[in-house]
Amino acid sequence: VQLQASGGGLVQPGGSLRLSCAASGGTVSVSDWAWFRQAPGKERQFVAVYRSMSAPNYADSVKGRFTISRDNAANTVSLQMNNLKPEDTAVYYCAARKTRIVLSAARLPESYDSWGQGTLVTVSS
Repeated sequence: VQLQASGGGLVQPGGSLRLSCAASGGTVSVSDWAWFRQAPGKERQFVAVYRSMSAPNYADSVKGRFTISRDNAANTVSLQMNNLKPEDTAVYYCAARKTRIVLSAARLPESYDSWGQGTLVTVSS
């Protein structure tokens, strides 16, 4: 499965951005979608996951500000980011799996075999 992410950019603190990611190249639908981010000099960090037949799950640092949504028919996922803070600055990656896994594993980047190319989000005044 190939993933194509879009929607990053420069935004002021308190602003909003919406990231999107589309899957292509396969006949099997995505089961679990996730977003991760990586700031310069830091490890890739879990942001949000939306597993099939489950409610979304978020990192504590973005809970209440970010919303992950999915369109199963279109095989896409989005991340609505509100009230952005400078510490949200990072390259954001979408990730996908064709099979469902437990939540604890779904929060780990090594659980995913399909990745988008990354889109840069910069929060700065």
